[in-house]
Amino acid sequence: MNNIEQNLHDVRNRITLAAQKCGRTPEEITLLAVSKTKPADAIAKAIATGQREFGENYVQEGVEKIQHFANHDDLVWHFIGPLQSNKSRLVAENFDWCHTIDRLKIAQRLSEQRPANMAPLNVLIQINISGEGSKSGILLEKLSELATTINALPNLVLRGLMTIPAPENNVERQIAIFREMEQAITELKAQFPQVDTLSMGMTDDMEAAITCGSTLVRIGTAIFGARQYHF
Repeated sequence: MNNIEQNLHDVRNRITLAAQKCGRTPEEITLLAVSKTKPADAIAKAIATGQREFGENYVQEGVEKIQHFANHDDLVWHFIGPLQSNKSRLVAENFDWCHTIDRLKIAQRLSEQRPANMAPLNVLIQINISGEGSKSGILLEKLSELATTINALPNLVLRGLMTIPAPENNVERQIAIFREMEQAITELKAQFPQVDTLSMGMTDDMEAAITCGSTLVRIGTAIFGARQYHF
């Protein structure tokens, strides 16, 4: 068993235990392997272990990997980094999901640029739940208006919310922050029946996120090891 195979096994066990502890089933939670800065051979090892959903933060790097693994038609590629408008076409033409919608202009460009022969792009609205000035995302009070507008765009499907809270070591505090997102997704589901995804939780706080209803955890370090920046 290679390191990545063992790491995936361990992460899946963590998800199972966290789900069982709060009365959920592990099948409710998608494991998104965050493969940014990782080479193709590391992704290939994860694919060989059954991993099918991958998250990329950098547009060009992600597109190159999507093209490299084009023969694997069952892979699902998520764009999870900040998106500049001049890169929106590449995301619209290559990815299956975009997690980081925080303004209407980006959503409109993605809808306009999504190829007609592709399924609509699944999108999440990014919430700045900790109110950090340096973080992307909107405040919760602006969610309803933005969601209503995005929901009307023809080539997007609004699937839910994503957040990256400020780092917090205290589990009770992690849970308190994630509970706000749990309430927000409940209200959004009542407004838009197709909403089904709450993307929150990473290596250090996935258990708290699962406790609060996360349906997708974004895990990089615990699978692939420390990030490698070469550019």
